[in-house]
Amino acid sequence: MNLLLDEIARATARLADAGAASPRADAEELAAAVHGVRRTELHGVPDSAFDARFWEFVARREAGEPLQHITGRAYFRYLELKVGPGVFVPRPETEVMVGWALETLRDMDVRDPLVVDLGTGSAAIALSIALEAPRSRVHAVEKDPTAFVHATRNVEELDERGRVRLHLGDFATALKELDGTVDLVVSNPPYIPMSEWEYVPRDVRDHDPADALWGGGDDGLDAIRVVEDTARRLLRPGGYAAVEHSDLQGNDVYWVFAEERGWRDVRNRRDLTNRDRFVTARLAAE
Repeated sequence: MNLLLDEIARATARLADAGAASPRADAEELAAAVHGVRRTELHGVPDSAFDARFWEFVARREAGEPLQHITGRAYFRYLELKVGPGVFVPRPETEVMVGWALETLRDMDVRDPLVVDLGTGSAAIALSIALEAPRSRVHAVEKDPTAFVHATRNVEELDERGRVRLHLGDFATALKELDGTVDLVVSNPPYIPMSEWEYVPRDVRDHDPADALWGGGDDGLDAIRVVEDTARRLLRPGGYAAVEHSDLQGNDVYWVFAEERGWRDVRNRRDLTNRDRFVTARLAAE
């Protein structure tokens, strides 16, 4: 075993004692970030190249700082995104919703589908759709200036075809020029009720931006209600919406997209752990 792998083993034990959910993966990712290599290349780092900053990174992770804030990067589907304090770190659960969105776009008989991502954060959803559905045009809305900076960096670096257009503003009133023309609206809005504050993992509630977590209202669904209202305004007849929620909110979000408000084919869909994760709906055709 070389020096770096030995230090990773020690770091793994420390992170496990600190309660990290994936201590070995975290230790390897920290080592890879410090040494400028991929995790699969860690065994090739010579002893002479060991960087003691690794232990500074480990201490930050022990203290509860998110791994992605320490390394400055997050992985989402086929993307490596730049993230940090002030922007929500994208989660694997959201990848399933993006997969549904891509399948829906492929099934549409639309040459250049128009997509809107409400509350884009790091632009993970918008960029994934733009890159995996290359004929799509994506408008991404973010109201937080700090998150918007992260989104801008990611779009500038990853959107080589120029398919994503960013908008700084509140998604309740954004993009009125697109009313009635959008094929798909997708959103991972804030949805956690403040009453559940104590149950939210420490690294999430202490480091992810509050505006990306707390959904408003006693049930945490105020932001989702805004998404429903905006989606109904933006979509063309027959267009689709998808919105993420917690694994306990599926039934309540289902009824936000009520038939009397013009929605059809409302379905609650599950994530990789087989838990309710996002609702999809189709706006009634004229």
